[in-house]
Amino acid sequence: MGEVNPLKRRVGLIVNPIAGMGGRVGLKGTDGIEILEKAIKLGAKPISPERAKIFLDCLKKFNLDIDLITYPKLMGEYEALEVGLKPIVIGSVGEETSREDTVKAAKLMHSIGVDLIVFCGGDGTARDICEAIDLSVPVLGIPAGVKMYSAVFAFNVEDAARIVAEYVAGSLPVKPMEVMDIDEEAFRCDRLSIKLYGYLLVPYFPAYVQRAKSPTTPMNSELENQRGIAKYVLELMEPDVLYILGPGTTVKAITDMIGLDKTLLGVDLMLNFKIVARDVSENDILSFLDSGVFKKACIIVSPIGGQGFIFGRGNQQISANVIRRVGVENIIVVATWSKISSLDALRVDTGDLELNEKLRGYRRVIVDYREEIVFKVV
Repeated sequence: MGEVNPLKRRVGLIVNPIAGMGGRVGLKGTDGIEILEKAIKLGAKPISPERAKIFLDCLKKFNLDIDLITYPKLMGEYEALEVGLKPIVIGSVGEETSREDTVKAAKLMHSIGVDLIVFCGGDGTARDICEAIDLSVPVLGIPAGVKMYSAVFAFNVEDAARIVAEYVAGSLPVKPMEVMDIDEEAFRCDRLSIKLYGYLLVPYFPAYVQRAKSPTTPMNSELENQRGIAKYVLELMEPDVLYILGPGTTVKAITDMIGLDKTLLGVDLMLNFKIVARDVSENDILSFLDSGVFKKACIIVSPIGGQGFIFGRGNQQISANVIRRVGVENIIVVATWSKISSLDALRVDTGDLELNEKLRGYRRVIVDYREEIVFKVV
């Protein structure tokens, strides 16, 4: 489907079709055949092909004179064709894809001399590409996984398109950035174990590329700050309101203060100071929202350390559908002083460009007992 023009810049696109499928159903990833099958049984739908199409639509607006090189079928070809592009398709895949296909695709793109590999997936996909090419070709991630703790991803699909355009124009240097991943089995058991797996060369554009996740340090001052936040939030809570509690130690401190057992890394539901559902999926939340046993719903979230995301990283159960149903005015953001002071902004990446825009602006953040600040959301 076309021939490579040696005078054009070559951009490779690799889509991991199963990336991110475990997020909305509460599985915290899709590494491994068994987990993928479980995700599908729970009703998981593909995320990355749609994100790849949005990215390509955004990229088209820059009118770049490039050769777009993809792997077959849902690994890039179909997405490009659906948005009206004519990719150069290389390699071959079966009906079902695996991590080996990602590795082969990256190696083949390296061998034909692409200038940049753009992949759509999560931390697992980043690891596979790191294994295949190491630091030999610049790489950029389109965020479509569940975790995305690595520093190789654009903040969102729109930013990914901007970075590609700037890189193709020759205005960006490259820099080795961390490829991180977690132990998904431990993650499903409420234990966070993050490991550095290697580095990839990434177009250096700090305004549009996320940093690696920074873990919260459980120092006495941090714990005391979390308790102050928890006390204030509990005072603000109302009867007959459903609270959708996001993951993280700061949110968990709220339930710890009144002796409730909340999951650390999952999303739980709280009503009248009782946990009514633990580690819920998107469908679980939507079912509760349909139940009518409460007067309204609120979402309580805390940003990811070092990145600032309040939606779209590690809490995909709180989906665009859920946020729209609850209302953007019914979101409570909590963050300790140490976490908020390390951020330049809060960020959102719901997968819904219109909703992202509604969430942007300025939002109040609870930072201690009866202390709030106004912080920018981008």
